[in-house]
Amino acid sequence: MKIEIQPDVREIAARLGADVPYALKALAGQLADDPGMGRPSELPGVLTVTVDGDMFDDCPDLSVGYIREPDRIEIRFLEALVPSDASTVAPDQEQDQGEDQSGDLVAAATTVREVADAWGRITRWLKDHAPVSYAALRAGASPAAVAALEDDLGIRIPVELHCLWLLTSGDEGGNGWGCLPGNRALMTLDAVAATYRLKMDAQADEDLANTDRPQEERITVWKASRIPVVALGPADSTSGLYLDAKSGYLDRWSRYNEGPGEVRDTLVTYLEEAADMLEAPALAADDKPGLIEEALVWLSNINPAQEERWQPWTS
Repeated sequence: MKIEIQPDVREIAARLGADVPYALKALAGQLADDPGMGRPSELPGVLTVTVDGDMFDDCPDLSVGYIREPDRIEIRFLEALVPSDASTVAPDQEQDQGEDQSGDLVAAATTVREVADAWGRITRWLKDHAPVSYAALRAGASPAAVAALEDDLGIRIPVELHCLWLLTSGDEGGNGWGCLPGNRALMTLDAVAATYRLKMDAQADEDLANTDRPQEERITVWKASRIPVVALGPADSTSGLYLDAKSGYLDRWSRYNEGPGEVRDTLVTYLEEAADMLEAPALAADDKPGLIEEALVWLSNINPAQEERWQPWTS
């Protein structure tokens, strides 16, 4: 029996206690021997099992949720049953906190699954039909690399972006074209950090000038919650899309501090729409996928001189 543990579950385990990852590994071994040891939960198809934290040095009691298939088990949820500061929390507060944690965990797990599914659809298409673009995708970043970037930016990385970076750490471009609509490219983590610092420096300059401006004339070109995610192209970082960690929506950024557009897509929706256009190009309204020498090329942003080489994808 194959046991799979979702990346966000491993991250949660690392935060809950030094021995929690070991406890999770021990549980995985038990599930391999007894896949049906859990009990049904309120979520369809999800079984839950508890882990006695007293069996480990630094581990609270745990609730673990998993799905069981004929040849595999996927661990999707993890939460501590007893908070470390439970003695200082009133019973009704403890219940509320437990419900909030459970709800947050389910929402995060759902988001992770949606990102993984959408990105999986994109990469499967690339592998089958545009191998040059598929080969240009970088391997996923390590949790340590994402944590280091989070420290560098000084903000918490949203779970959907965290998940995407664990799946791929950027797009180097298939023959110069990014794999996302408009031939945009996922930025590398280094490029994210560099662009973020550049934009924060620009805002610092504006903040100095704002001290002499009337309130209504003060200028905001960047906010700390904005995380650059997508660039105009693999070698063109003059503009792109950022994810606002507060709102959860994507919007446009530009090196020239142009005002944002009205993208208003979540990262999940953005990836799902890209996958939809690849799988059903006849229904694609915003852009059209095609191929040039086994590389994915979107029609909306190619050089007119290259259009003769472009073959539309119609299947």
